Amino acid sequence: MTELLAVAVITVLAVVAPGADFAMVVRGSYLYGRRTGLLGAVGVAAGVLVHVTYTMLGVGLLIASSAFLFTVVKLVGAAYLVYVGVRTFRARGEVRVDLENGTGLTPFAALRTGFLTNVLNPKTTLFVVSTFAQVVGPGTPVLQQLGYGLFMSLAHLLWFAAVAVFFSQDRMRSLMLRAQKVLNKVIGSVLAGLGISLAFAPSH
Repeated sequence: MTELLAVAVITVLAVVAPGADFAMVVRGSYLYGRRTGLLGAVGVAAGVLVHVTYTMLGVGLLIASSAFLFTVVKLVGAAYLVYVGVRTFRARGEVRVDLENGTGLTPFAALRTGFLTNVLNPKTTLFVVSTFAQVVGPGTPVLQQLGYGLFMSLAHLLWFAAVAVFFSQDRMRSLMLRAQKVLNKVIGSVLAGLGISLAFAPSH
């Protein structure tokens, strides 16, 4: 019971803290609509499962203990965030969005964006690895560990689905689309800033 409570508290705190996943879901929701935002949330949840999988297999512990391997993951994730941030920053402010159909991104592209944003984020790597390393003991059954991993993924899905629903409301979207050029620059700057800060952050 203590393990479950610890995993729950750590997960909730990590999920609600604003970061790259939040910025991406918000952008997709206000720019392309609710479906895109929800698919982005599904992609984020799927990315969490990737982190859980390699952590359970022991690769996560290797990354956490190896400065070289973690640096590789960190730099790849940071480069992706900077790339997306720059593209968002440079996006045209006069893009028109169909409020009925929410066209703009294919379902696959929306899923891929959410998935890559999460799976290439070294902060998520540290979150999952540290949670398993500190909370899950050597004697914890595999099925129980899997349950913790599924809980982490589900928590991300529910939170970011709620974010997508909120930011895809017609009134909220209309207000945001009016200020789209400024918002793209703000969100793009945040993403690029996160990428740069991650690139220069110490590995341990």
